[in-house]
Amino acid sequence: MADLSVCGTDCSTCYCYGEMCTGCNECGGKVFHVPDGQTCGIYECSVNNRKLKNCGECGNVPCEIWMKTRDPKFSDREFEDNVNGRIQALRKL
Repeated sequence: MADLSVCGTDCSTCYCYGEMCTGCNECGGKVFHVPDGQTCGIYECSVNNRKLKNCGECGNVPCEIWMKTRDPKFSDREFEDNVNGRIQALRKL
């Protein structure tokens, strides 16, 4: 099974996983691409504030926090497909 992060991303396929990044659960959501002192908003919401295993347990996904995590490389359609794929993956866990 894929090693899904709280946002539904399969981090195990990333070249940084296990090296520069140990994954959001191990580092408390402080992933390497987030500015120092800040935590990933998705991780902070679902794990710390709501005590959920991941966003798949939340009935309000995709929420505003998810919309703010948009990768600027994605078109509107690509982003929508990406979000839907991550939600489906999380709900299968």
